[in-house]
Amino acid sequence: MRILLIILFFCLHHAVKAQELFVYTEPASNMAAKSVGIRMNNMLMKNKHTGKNEYHLIPEVMFGISKKVMIHMDAFFSNVSGKFNAEGASVYAKYRFYSIDDIHSHFRMAAFGRYSLNDGLIHDASINLYGTNSGYEGGIVATQLVQKIALSANASVVHAFDNGKYIFADDFRNAFNYSFSIGKLMLPADYTSYKQTNVNLMVELLGQTNLGRKFSYLDLAPSLQMIFNSRARVDIGYRFPLTDKFYRSMERGVLLRVEYNFFNAY
Repeated sequence: MRILLIILFFCLHHAVKAQELFVYTEPASNMAAKSVGIRMNNMLMKNKHTGKNEYHLIPEVMFGISKKVMIHMDAFFSNVSGKFNAEGASVYAKYRFYSIDDIHSHFRMAAFGRYSLNDGLIHDASINLYGTNSGYEGGIVATQLVQKIALSANASVVHAFDNGKYIFADDFRNAFNYSFSIGKLMLPADYTSYKQTNVNLMVELLGQTNLGRKFSYLDLAPSLQMIFNSRARVDIGYRFPLTDKFYRSMERGVLLRVEYNFFNAY
């Protein structure tokens, strides 16, 4: 794993052109107006307490309402309870409110929010509204693109509800999320057509601090991304902890995402 990280950071330092699409976080930029995207998110994690592999499937539909507004709708399925069940859903919205565009760079900021309902088993004190917990989140993301590199930072406050009959501890209900992402377009070396296959490498730092008990975690997530004909996308990522004071049962796992976009869909 250490060799993989060295290779990733070397590639990100010596690269060709920036790519502003991240795997584990959303940038401040939006998808194209009047477009529709479909995603199938597959996550495989090993429960370190039980030794069992847990699989989460999250189908997702995305709408580019305008150049400033986009909406995601997700459904949550998993085998955490011992059999494969539907567990909940969420809505995510993002509004880009600030943009400075130049020939070879831009800086953008956006506000975002998510509302999730989930009746699945609660097995960790950390809060994850993308498949595990019920609750709401609101935050801000800023993204800087300058020729060879794209940087993005997120900050948000999250509040968890109970998952139906599964009670979430009161002193863990509020948390602060933060992330930092860096991405690079590695191929093609000479960009001549939107039909060329893009290969992107990225590394993301993903953290959370509980506001009641002050527990924190910080994860590292290197990933590979391929984009075909500017419409289809495949992401492969691996997330693991650098520090974890929550002692999460599922602190590491693999993500495989397949996505397809329809432009001028309505």
